[in-house]
Amino acid sequence: MIIGVVGKPSSGKSTFFNAATMLDVAMASYPFTTIEANKGIGFVRVECVDKEFNVQCDPRSGFCHNHVRYVPVELIDVAGLVPGAHEGRGMGNQFLSDLSRADVLVHVVDASGSTNEKGEAVEAGSHDPEQDILFLEAEIDLWFLGIIEKNWPKFGRLNFDSKSKLVEAMSQNLSGIGATPTHVEIVLDSLRLGEKKLASWTQEEKKAFAVKLRQLSKPIVVAANKCDIPTAKKFVESMRQKFPEKMIIPCSGIAELTLKRAAKEGSIEYWPGDKDFTVKKDINEKQKAGLDFIRANVLGVYGGTGVQEVLEKAVFGLLRYFAIFPGGTKGLVDSQGRTLPDVFLMPPKTTALDFAYRLHTDFGKHFIRAINVKTKLMVGKEHVLAHRDVIEIVHSA
Repeated sequence: MIIGVVGKPSSGKSTFFNAATMLDVAMASYPFTTIEANKGIGFVRVECVDKEFNVQCDPRSGFCHNHVRYVPVELIDVAGLVPGAHEGRGMGNQFLSDLSRADVLVHVVDASGSTNEKGEAVEAGSHDPEQDILFLEAEIDLWFLGIIEKNWPKFGRLNFDSKSKLVEAMSQNLSGIGATPTHVEIVLDSLRLGEKKLASWTQEEKKAFAVKLRQLSKPIVVAANKCDIPTAKKFVESMRQKFPEKMIIPCSGIAELTLKRAAKEGSIEYWPGDKDFTVKKDINEKQKAGLDFIRANVLGVYGGTGVQEVLEKAVFGLLRYFAIFPGGTKGLVDSQGRTLPDVFLMPPKTTALDFAYRLHTDFGKHFIRAINVKTKLMVGKEHVLAHRDVIEIVHSA
């Protein structure tokens, strides 16, 4: 699973990405600071199962603090999008194609209203960030429409005698933008286009198909960034009223980055997602003033910086992924002596057989049964797993 971080220039997108991944990518208030897509690793939190077995886990990747497991997820930071990106403006074609691998998008919006649609600095509160939400989604929807229309002649040359064959052909040709057969079928059914001849589709129907396909294959969580600036609060409230169906999370990338850097150098104790921090050693007046500002204007107002919440809403809220721990009824330690070393984030409706294949292809091919380590009950290959299950896969040699 890949999280794509998108937004207009100077929205604080690269700062958000840095805060989420602790990578030092370029940050500046001018368009196209990011030219090539940056890649990094962030983390989402899962309550670890180790305490239920009275052990301490030893993660192979990520880390665990106070029985909270920080599970790695991949992020890509795509350069700022500008109006007309789907037509190639501002290197738009390159930027949009970088999104093709993303499963979910984080749209970083300047909630303070201090940058215009081009990413140029303006007086705080003078630009309505609601327009940024509309423009970016429209650009991505038009990009989807362009790809669908590019593939339309291929569809038109084929004779589909059933909806299933239409779904198969469409999903194969649109797989490059993340469209699955399930996505295509759901959209066709919701728009009642499954039985309609392709030649009779109107332009509006094509556009509606593109929009719904994007919403399913590239769902978006809005990171209402720069919430540390006073004008942001009213805009966050108005955006939530204007777009009640959207997931809008107030956040401050710069606050999260500041706290993580202070924690890294040992000045404070702070863990991603915490509601507060603890000063560990003497700090200078400038640093103290900065930390006090964050505590009063971000943590005290919003209950956190919001960066961690954005990632977790994307993974667990929009994608509805859940965590599965591999384990064994005879022990939770691997061959290298690590306790509960792994945890996997899996998509909805994952079965025991799906999980076996995720662990190793041979486990899936030679699957016999699975065992729920918590309950010691055996389950079959079609059994749907649940969040924080500990599963042992029994397979033949």
